[in-house]
Amino acid sequence: MNSKRLIHLKDGKSESSQKYVIYWMQQSHRVHYNHALNYAIEIANQKNLPLLVYFGLTPNYPEANQRHYYFMLEGLQEVKTVLEKFHIHFLFKLESPEKGIKQYLKDAAALVMDYGYLRLQKLWRKEVLDYALENDYNLSIDIIDTDLIVPVRVASDKAEYGAYTLRPKIKRLYLEFRDFSKIETIKNQKLLIFESDNDLTNIQELIDSLDIDKTVSISPIYRGGYIQASKMFYDFIENKANRYIDSNDPSLGLTSKMSMYLHFGQISALEIMDKMFLLIDQGNLDGASFDAYIEQLLVRRELAFNFVTYNKGYDQFEKMTEPWAYMTMNEHEFDKRDYLYSLKELENAKTHDPYFNAAMDEMFYTGYMHNYMRMYWAKKIIEWMPTYKEAYDTTLYLNNKYFIDGRDPNSYTGIAWCFGKHDRAWTERNVFGKLRYMNAKGLERKFNIDGYVKDVETMVKNTINHKKSIVKSKI
Repeated sequence: MNSKRLIHLKDGKSESSQKYVIYWMQQSHRVHYNHALNYAIEIANQKNLPLLVYFGLTPNYPEANQRHYYFMLEGLQEVKTVLEKFHIHFLFKLESPEKGIKQYLKDAAALVMDYGYLRLQKLWRKEVLDYALENDYNLSIDIIDTDLIVPVRVASDKAEYGAYTLRPKIKRLYLEFRDFSKIETIKNQKLLIFESDNDLTNIQELIDSLDIDKTVSISPIYRGGYIQASKMFYDFIENKANRYIDSNDPSLGLTSKMSMYLHFGQISALEIMDKMFLLIDQGNLDGASFDAYIEQLLVRRELAFNFVTYNKGYDQFEKMTEPWAYMTMNEHEFDKRDYLYSLKELENAKTHDPYFNAAMDEMFYTGYMHNYMRMYWAKKIIEWMPTYKEAYDTTLYLNNKYFIDGRDPNSYTGIAWCFGKHDRAWTERNVFGKLRYMNAKGLERKFNIDGYVKDVETMVKNTINHKKSIVKSKI
């Protein structure tokens, strides 16, 4: 592991009473290509101690609902099984992690945390560190940035204006961080006796017991976990990768759909990149498609993490974009809108625009939407809401409610981009001012957009029929 991934937070002191090393798994829900897990194993081996992997489930994580929890728990179910095969104890607690982990610190020789990029994740980690310091515990504490290829604070020490300013910095560094070979074997395989609050064998039963929003159904298409992510990426490699240069077309279905798995840390961006390099090294991948994919995985994704790291108001309308964008929005705040829709009308895909409706339905029913349609979808909300702030709040609300990868740095950055962040001023027009404009004619000119609409209609019909058959089987 490149040492620049590690942030050392607290020194430790060896004591005979120390019983284990803890890896607090919260951001990176995987075993493979997990630098934080591997580092925890190395420390445990140095101290000849067993390893405890701790996961705390927050029953009321902000804006998370049944769809998000189910996908996440499918991944954790798999993690538990794999860790047990590695003779590593997985402790699952139904308690907010920064609270539940505290009772296990006094007997630990070391605590390793994966890096959390959003506000609440950082507060959690700070609370645990402060608790350990206040109680004068002798464990060491380290944090590892394992979900990015180039750690966010190594890539840049400031907010980047756009992809063109971050790209050269990332390109100079990223080869240094192809730094994972294999997972280490834990030497001390002593059985740890801790009682988990749930064994994760019945996810639906666990979901039913949680006091969470259950109005959003689980995705009928996308399942969580590393195995599912690997299968989907293998399909991408076999059938789509060499055509990725055309992936902007939503009717072709050429994206890898890794964003939801990356969001929960169920697969590593580094592993994906290594596989892409293997393909091109073997001569099995078109160079232009390789470059286009790495641009999204490496540059654009890490620009999003740069945004949430250095912009403290990344999820607030008043702070998320550039001065020129606020200026043009102020100048056009009272422009006449040809159409106005309520939140309910948007949510139920009841607009005059068949392309927006199809995109909204795809999101509503499956938890996914093609990235180009995400931009179009958000631009239409800007066009159809009375104010820009209402448009922003509505977009963020729907994004976080229905997308499996909602509440993600990419989500916050993508929405801010629709309001001018990481973009430039364009020709001035009604409502949008100098913000980038997108319209239906552009979709029709560039893509087989009617094919996309038909595909979504078929998917929705199949989903509804599947739900009806499940209901009948229960009667």
